[in-house]
Amino acid sequence: MKPKVVILCGGLGTRLKEETEYRPKPMVPIGNKPILWHIMKIYSHYGFKEFILCLGYKGEVIKDYFSRYEVLNNNFTLTLGQHNELEFHGNHSEIGWKITFVDTGLNAHKGARLKRIERFIDSDSFMVTYGDGVANIDINDLVEFHESHDKIATVTGVRPPSRFGELIVKGSTIEAFSEKPQVTTGFINGGFFVFKRGFFDFLKDKDECDLEFGPFELLANQNELVMYEHTGFWHCMDNVRDMEHLNKLWISGQAPWMQ
Repeated sequence: MKPKVVILCGGLGTRLKEETEYRPKPMVPIGNKPILWHIMKIYSHYGFKEFILCLGYKGEVIKDYFSRYEVLNNNFTLTLGQHNELEFHGNHSEIGWKITFVDTGLNAHKGARLKRIERFIDSDSFMVTYGDGVANIDINDLVEFHESHDKIATVTGVRPPSRFGELIVKGSTIEAFSEKPQVTTGFINGGFFVFKRGFFDFLKDKDECDLEFGPFELLANQNELVMYEHTGFWHCMDNVRDMEHLNKLWISGQAPWMQ
């Protein structure tokens, strides 16, 4: 049984307030699709098409989007007076996606949100990621890495883009300029987790239960946390500048995360 993919979609996204006042952060668009769709496409490319969305702030916007997905993404003919019968013309490429929507609380931290979807996990392992980050990560390789190490949790370590442009200088002459170069040393938590079911024992059904602070610290102390090294493209949508950068990549046809 393929692991299900859990996506954390409940945060307030306060640093993107201009965009998140009326919609949750995972629904902020890259191109004409929300970043949540882009994340789901990364997984579905590798055959993982069962998703659990941990909803919170304005979760109804996510429910509404997917409940109307066929209408929004297909041409169709509508016959009025016949129970509003719809005849769709053509298909989108997201056929077979199975999505479970779970309200996990408005103010819950990430650990609490995961604990509240425990009953929907029916396999020995499951995957989790944040609802605001994209990468050109090989999901199959990630799962194989996790299984080969036989630990409770695997976190993907990434090298984030630098906050500042990098100048390549010879003497006083700038030979090259890179707007957002990748940091070449050190790793940060980039999401794209794989967990054994036993991870739920480290979580509590209380709003204050976090993920990185507490559960991960305990796992590390017990030698049950390993890092999958991803040195390729990774970027999160943390603020307006990030949103503009990701949209620029998408519009230019140079979005590395699209397989």
